[in-house]
Amino acid sequence: MPLRLRPNDPTFYDLFTESANHLVDGARILAELLGSTAGSGLSASHQIAAQMKDAEHAADETTHSIIRRVNSTFVTPFDREDIYRLASDLDDVMDYMEEAVDNVHLFALETLPAEVAEQIEVLQRMATLTAETMPRLRTMKDLAEYWIEVNRLENTGDAVHRRIIAKLFSGEFDALTVMKVKTVVDLLEAAIDAFEHVANTVEQIAVKES
Repeated sequence: MPLRLRPNDPTFYDLFTESANHLVDGARILAELLGSTAGSGLSASHQIAAQMKDAEHAADETTHSIIRRVNSTFVTPFDREDIYRLASDLDDVMDYMEEAVDNVHLFALETLPAEVAEQIEVLQRMATLTAETMPRLRTMKDLAEYWIEVNRLENTGDAVHRRIIAKLFSGEFDALTVMKVKTVVDLLEAAIDAFEHVANTVEQIAVKES
């Protein structure tokens, strides 16, 4: 096996952990706006939507820091393309969550199907797992349980999404409400899928570095 020079600089690992922690914050804000009142009267406050926008901006800054770092570093801890991909995957999760919150605010939605809380529980669990896993990239140890669990959670999210869509088209909601709510739940599903992309990228990195 050829010798691989790996720097001891922890900056990349710290930045990926910081990026994942932004997702934990984003999922918490999402739960405040959507999960806690789903099915019982939603208060799409401007203040919470603004908090989510701030969280998304903070996540963007971390993503930019990762890109600047990789562009200015001669030897990176693992493949440059994988660093770009992981940074982009993490950023996608936050973008989808922020867009979901923004649409709730813009559409002035007052209620959401109660099952939306299940989507948010999946996102919160994925965010926590990702934040716990990013520091382990430094040793590349004990990572398999991460992508296995994220895959399981993604399957759970898919099932919840299908139930919500079926409920939306059951005749309980008027056509305009269906369109608005479907936009939001599809964005939450996209965030769940984006977490799976993060896990898949982590798996690819681990395989290459093993």
